[in-house]
Parts: sequence; C-alpha cells; structure tokens
Amino acid sequence: MTTNTNLIRQRRFLPLFVTQLLGAFNDNLYKNAMLLFVVYSIYNSEAKEGLFSAIASGLFILPFFLLSALAGQLADSRDKARLIRIIKTCEVGIMLVGGAGLLLAWRHIAAETLAIPLMLAALLAMGVHSSFFGPIKYAILPQHLYPDEVLAGTGLVEAGTYLAILAGTILAAVIPVQWAALAVVITALIGLVSAQSVPAAPPMMAAQPIDWNIVRSSILLVRMTMRHSRVILAICAISVFWAVGAVLFIQFTPLAKNVLGGNKGVVSLFLVMFSIGVAIGSASINHLLGGKVSARYAPLSVMVMAGFIVAFDLICRQWPVRGREHLVDVWTFVHLPLAVPLLGSLFGIAVAGGMFVVPLYAFLTTIVEKSETSRTIAANNIVNSGAMVIGSVIAVSLSALGVAIVHQLLLGAAMCTISAFLAWLLYRAEQAHVGQIEHTF
Repeated sequence: MTTNTNLIRQRRFLPLFVTQLLGAFNDNLYKNAMLLFVVYSIYNSEAKEGLFSAIASGLFILPFFLLSALAGQLADSRDKARLIRIIKTCEVGIMLVGGAGLLLAWRHIAAETLAIPLMLAALLAMGVHSSFFGPIKYAILPQHLYPDEVLAGTGLVEAGTYLAILAGTILAAVIPVQWAALAVVITALIGLVSAQSVPAAPPMMAAQPIDWNIVRSSILLVRMTMRHSRVILAICAISVFWAVGAVLFIQFTPLAKNVLGGNKGVVSLFLVMFSIGVAIGSASINHLLGGKVSARYAPLSVMVMAGFIVAFDLICRQWPVRGREHLVDVWTFVHLPLAVPLLGSLFGIAVAGGMFVVPLYAFLTTIVEKSETSRTIAANNIVNSGAMVIGSVIAVSLSALGVAIVHQLLLGAAMCTISAFLAWLLYRAEQAHVGQIEHTF
C-alpha cells in the first residue's frame, strides 16, 4: 500500500483533507461564478474586464498580507482543530452574503451599485477565511503525520486543492449563476460538518498573549522567521512563484476572450488544464523524491515552467484574430489548429509548477520546530501575498500603459528565472545543514 493511499484512509488525515478540499472547491466555485458572470453578462469592455479581474484578485490576496501574522499566532497557541471549526462556521455566513450578491446580479437588480459590491465583499471575506485557514492546513500535518509522511501529506493537500479548483471551475461554467449561489452555501455547510471530525491538535507551546497590532506583528513575524538562510530562501522562492501565478491568473479570462476568441467555457478549460497539471505535479514529486523532503528538483522544475510559458506566449502570438462578437465554444476551440499545443504548454506550466512548490511547502514545515510551523507558514503567506500584489500591480500597470495581454506573459517567464536561482541557493543551503532544525522564536 502506498503512503498516499494509506494516508487517505486515516482519520488523522482524511477529515482535514476533505475540509480543505471543500474550502478550495467553494472558493473557486464562487470566485469563478462571479468572475464569469460579470465579464460575460455585465461588462463588455476589455479595460473594465481586466480591471475587475485585477480588483477581485487583489481583494482576495489583501487579507493574507494583513492578517497572516495574527493567524499564525492563533494557530500556534490554540488548538488548530478548534480553530478550523470556527473558521468553517464563518464560511457559512460569508457564502450567504456572496450568494445574495450572485442572485441580485442574476436578476439584474442594482448590478453595479449593489450586487457587485456584495460579491466583492464576500470575496474579501473569503480571503480573510483562507488567510486564517492557510497556516493551519500545512502546519497541522507535522503534528498528525509521521516524518516520512509529511511530503506525501503536503502533496495530497496541494493535489486535492487543485482538483477542488478543477471541480469548482467546471461547475461554475456549466451551472446557472442562481444555482451556484445555492451551491456555495450548501458546500460551506458540508465543510462545517466535515470539520467536526478533525482530530484535536493542541498547541505545542505554552499560551502566549496575542499581538493584535497587525502591522507590528506582521513585521516582527517576518523578521523573526526569516533570520535563517533556508527559511528565507524557501519563502522567497515560493513568493516569486506565486507572483508569476498572480500574473497568469489575472490574464486568463481577458486572454481567453479577447485574444483567443473563446467563451467562458474556454476560460474554464484553461483553469481545468492548469488544475489537473498542478495536481499531477504535486503527487508525482513525492515519488520522484522517494518521500524525502528536498529542494533537489526545484530549480529545474521552475525553469521547465518558464520554458512552457514562453511556448504558451509564442502560440498566443500566432493565434488568428477573432472579433469579440464571434466567441467560440470549447468544442470548436479544441479543434482549432493551435489548440493542442496551446493546451499542452499550459498543462506543462502547471505540472512543473506543482513539482516546484510542494517540496518547498513541506520544507518549511519540517525545518522548524513543530511549535513554530503555523507562524512560519503565516510569514510565508505574508511575503507571498506581497509578491502577488506586486505581480498584480505590474500586470495592471502594463495594461494601463497599453501593453497587450499576450505580451505580458513573458513577464512570468522572466520571474521564473529568479525563482530558479533562489531554489538553487536553497538546495545548496539544504545540503550544508542536513537534519538541522531552525529555532526562530
């Protein structure tokens, strides 16, 4: 029996896996239902569509930047399972608000003055939800799993996340928006039920006072966490990677509609290919490394990702021009001459990305004391979100300067080379400090 199969059968892993999978599914069902409806049914301007996509991405990322330090403190000093149940309870209320926004938009009731603000408010709240859940879902793994299971568990969490993204993306594209409004509430309720079975994960340290000053605590957390070369290199490599991801995801919807001439089903197809690819990369790297947490293949993986981004860009440049009034469906799209190499390059980007990022997350949770894992992941989330905001701002700025979306793809490839260099430095540091644990706080 493989480690992956064995873990899925264990109560110390399965309820957490299901809970985080449902959360990721709900995030993406809601986010994509909102984005697709606004872009295809409310706006009819490339500039407005790109701006809305960037605002939505920014609102979801912002809480990670502001609240991760507080989330990390709570997760390391409180029972993580109890926090999960509180967070999932909040998700039910958030989805009630988001569902109301979707229903108002569907009925075209005050779409731009009330429905869109409600939907964006719920998206911001889901960002808050995820910023508190994020440190827990990775940090709880070393507490419930054996050392030789952590990489497999991290890979399963990452693969499950992207399979959930896949399911949410597909469903958002195929069901009417009014049914999506109902589905997000039902999913939140099921997630709350599954959270009740997550085993207790008491704090590994004595209770400490919480610093509620989010600016001071964020600065202190990042400063303390990044005192050691391996931690700072892993965090920076992951952060550049997610900056690339932010650039790509902002461009997906406007690119599919305005450059490739695809309808919203084509947007979903892109996200489906990306999700499947990351899931495959996340699961396969565990076998490649033999269960050992290591950054050995990270530099090569992210350079392969850069190569596929360049290929994707070149194919997009060769794509025949289509008018916005003649958008093609998925069936027509996949039969176009350049569709197979385009989707293949997108799939390659995703597989390489999954193989790059999973070992680095496992690395962060295994080179620090178990009592510090949540704060380490929280610090990582702060830096990641800052990098993603920078990537988003650059993409929006390039659009404002009139740089075509298709020309912005090479920015992601250039950023991959930075991430590869950081990952190479990390692997060198890993080899120099084999088996050592960092004491940060």
